[in-house]
Amino acid sequence: MTKIRVLVIEDSLTARKRILAVLASDPDIEIVGEADNGKRGIELCQALRPDVVTLDMILPVMSGLAATEFIMAYCPTPILIVSASTNRGELFKTCEALAAGALDVLDKPLGNEVDDIWEQQLVVTVKRLARIKVITHPRARLGALGQPYPAPGPQQGLVLPRTGHLRAVAIGVSTGGPAALSEIMRSLPHGFPLPILLVIHIGQLFAPAFADWLDGLSSISVSYASDGDPLPPCGEGKVLMAPPDAHLVLRQGKLRLTQDPERHSCRPSVDVLFESMAQELGADCVACLLTGMGSDGAEGLLAIRRAGGRTIAQDEASSVVFGMPREAILLGAAEQVLPLHEIAPALAALASGRPS
Repeated sequence: MTKIRVLVIEDSLTARKRILAVLASDPDIEIVGEADNGKRGIELCQALRPDVVTLDMILPVMSGLAATEFIMAYCPTPILIVSASTNRGELFKTCEALAAGALDVLDKPLGNEVDDIWEQQLVVTVKRLARIKVITHPRARLGALGQPYPAPGPQQGLVLPRTGHLRAVAIGVSTGGPAALSEIMRSLPHGFPLPILLVIHIGQLFAPAFADWLDGLSSISVSYASDGDPLPPCGEGKVLMAPPDAHLVLRQGKLRLTQDPERHSCRPSVDVLFESMAQELGADCVACLLTGMGSDGAEGLLAIRRAGGRTIAQDEASSVVFGMPREAILLGAAEQVLPLHEIAPALAALASGRPS
């Protein structure tokens, strides 16, 4: 069995030794290099072509953000950010690195962890990221991988969608989500009228800063939903996110946060939100399922399509991980399969009642 080849970029000798020791102790992982600054890390990444890079954000010579941008543009490699950043500015840089193509974030150990939980999480995350074939960023990938999927066919029990009566948009996303959302938020027109309910799978430590970071990218307000908030009316376009470790659902015109069991090992779950939208709004909503690993959101997108709502899945060529959209497409849940750069214009057209 071929081992997973890992490059560790970390300026703290103590932290670097711990990461190296944890990874080297697993028989499926091979350490191919280590660097104490971003510039040296880039040189080693180009020379060694590792399967995964672990990367600190605060580095001498060249920052973790700059290193991420270079690696993803010129030698795309799955990047796991291992960071202890806790202040707002540094957390924003972590969000920028995720938007630049880094796949996931793991906080550095505090020293009081028990039962090797952090060590296990590091190994599991590295192995998971090694399975992802990342795309070049920000340059567009040329062509799509694999065979094209057939156009979505008719589904039994579908209600014909109506235009001009939409009341809300729902978006679900996981791995690769910060980059996808940043493009959509920047591309939505000023005055976009529909409220957007958003579920993203993101670590709890970085989730609070993520909402503020996303808010700064768009003319549309972004914040976390609160239990009992009414669904904003059409004309008050804003983004309301599911907070970490709580499902977001729509019930009787109000947003509810629940601690119901995880779905697909996720809380919040995209399926839980989408299914509540299908039941509550029927044909009066549109849902987008974006890049992500696994299948969360596929069944919920199908529920919305069967209820007459409009449904969009991100295409393979623009997805960092095609898992979630792929499952939805195979179910026939996607009315449209669009590249990322076409999703915001499609939402704007639907919100205005124009054909998309």
